[in-house]
Amino acid sequence: MLIDLARIQCRSGPGGKGCVSFRREKYVPKGGPDGGDGGKGGDVWLEADAHVRTLLDCRERPQYRAGNGEPGSGARRSGADGDDLVVHLPPGTVVKDSATGEPLADLVHAGDRFRVARGGRGGRGNARFATATHQAPRRADPGEPGEERAVELELKLIADVGLVGLPNAGKSTLLSRITRARPKIADYAFTTLEPNLGIVALDGERTFVVADLPGLIEGASQGKGLGLQFLRHVERTQVLALLIDVTTEDPAGTLALLEREIAAYSPALAEKPRRVVLSKADLLAPGAAPPGAGAADLPALRGARLISAHTGLGLRDLLEDLWVALPPAPAKDRVRADAHDPE
Repeated sequence: MLIDLARIQCRSGPGGKGCVSFRREKYVPKGGPDGGDGGKGGDVWLEADAHVRTLLDCRERPQYRAGNGEPGSGARRSGADGDDLVVHLPPGTVVKDSATGEPLADLVHAGDRFRVARGGRGGRGNARFATATHQAPRRADPGEPGEERAVELELKLIADVGLVGLPNAGKSTLLSRITRARPKIADYAFTTLEPNLGIVALDGERTFVVADLPGLIEGASQGKGLGLQFLRHVERTQVLALLIDVTTEDPAGTLALLEREIAAYSPALAEKPRRVVLSKADLLAPGAAPPGAGAADLPALRGARLISAHTGLGLRDLLEDLWVALPPAPAKDRVRADAHDPE
């Protein structure tokens, strides 16, 4: 199963302390108590956000803390409430208690929310304790402490981009260069037997998941090699990157084979957006033109991206192109799943 995991520590804000104060005005020598209440501490919320695709941010920033409640003051002025903190997660994230493993929430749809740590209540000011028999109380409550909870986040990943190609097309090497994944790389066929996942971070706002899939061979749609297992994984991706070894004798024939097997397995799969990528450009002879460069030469490969995972040639342009090819994230669903609130 393809899983993205993260563990985060969440701490809500403590409540502000109540104030001990007495009214002091000219001609009012014995003003009564007027201490205000402290503000409530901020809550920590987990919210499914359609614009977030991975848990990468949570792994890189595992600590989250909401704002503190402000203390009360005289003239019965209450302190300001602390700011809530919202942690944005991809839809489909399961939240579990780290200590017990107990499931706490399943944020399925965009807009689903779960309050993971409740802010502390603000303390009462001394104005709250005045009675007919005790008219000048000097007592005020401290604010309640906030809650602290460690949770595990689990996302069942569906890769955004699938790397498709014959065995030894350079898929694993490419994945290792554009992400932090470390797949097995070797010079023999079917080095990759299970999909390897990596997360591409173009910048702070743009991330997507890439899957290095087992090599495809002729007859895969009938189950040859790892065919059916491979094509099931491809079916779950949104964009296909068709990798072709630029040094192969017949690049156009390789592209035709890949497209033929994909279409034979599923016509719907054949309609997915795709990009053709010529890999291993560093192995081209000096001065040699890549396949498809000429006006009449291999028209099927015209417009293909030429890259080298070893030298970095063309990688940034390829990633930008794949990002553009991804379907836009759906608009946020405004419905909130308050049923997940532990209250």
